[in-house]
Amino acid sequence: MTARGLHSGLGALLLAVTAIAHATMSGMPYPRAIAPGVYAFFGDGEAVAPANHGIVANNGFIVGESGVTVIDTGPSYRYGRAMIEAIREVTPLPIKLVVITHQAPEFVFGAAAFRDHGVSILAHARAAQSIRERCSICLANLRKTLGEVEMADSRVTVPDKTVDGTTEIESGGRKLKLLHFGPASTPGDLAVLDLQTGVLFAGGLVSNGRIPELRNEQISGWLAALESLHTLRLRAVVPGFGPPLDSDGIMQTDVYLRELDASVKRAYRRGLSLIDAMHTVQLPAFSGYKLYAIAQPQNVQRIYLQLEKP
Repeated sequence: MTARGLHSGLGALLLAVTAIAHATMSGMPYPRAIAPGVYAFFGDGEAVAPANHGIVANNGFIVGESGVTVIDTGPSYRYGRAMIEAIREVTPLPIKLVVITHQAPEFVFGAAAFRDHGVSILAHARAAQSIRERCSICLANLRKTLGEVEMADSRVTVPDKTVDGTTEIESGGRKLKLLHFGPASTPGDLAVLDLQTGVLFAGGLVSNGRIPELRNEQISGWLAALESLHTLRLRAVVPGFGPPLDSDGIMQTDVYLRELDASVKRAYRRGLSLIDAMHTVQLPAFSGYKLYAIAQPQNVQRIYLQLEKP
């Protein structure tokens, strides 16, 4: 390589590093290429806080021949608008569709920015119902945590398109399979599979290095969904939280859920009180995962209370 070429290469690298650093410092998303035409934005996987602007979850977009499909939209209008700007840096093609994988607040409140640009928003019918009925409370909680400035213009945006089950669609010149396995991490989970590359956006079904938060789950259905995903030939998996995975990596969520469920049931049968179970039911293999100290006792509580129901 010539000195001029080396200088040019180092300059490009410096610009890329500077762009990433600027994106991180300003709280703006920065896309990472996962496969040809497939990009992901990665949150920090921590609890929502002012320091991370609520950018804790993953989302992304897929560029087809005629347009762009967005998967999930982040925690705020500000973030959704920044996503649009980041996408425009990658491609001039229009954004054709937004797919919401589930109704968790870290994934949905950027949708308003896309709606204001005339983009249709699609979700499973059960997720759309939950957004309509419940997300106003989530939005109020985010405003308390992140502040009015961070959450300015954010609003509940109900999807205008819905599906009732697994569906294959064409969006922006790309064939996508929207996978629904029944109630799992939420009643209306979707996973988005790009059929051209074999990249899966797993939404709320899969976490990597972060404890799943049980909110509106059905554990048996969740485990069945993970088994089904594991059987697919996937090039890469973008989890709802954490770095990308291969197909086998999906099963760390499966292992956590199985061990959690079994441990709480053992504690319940032994006659431990709820408070004692919340303090004593531990899964050491997962203790280094993000949110363990917060989510583990909450997850124990949720399963325990379900066991108490007649």
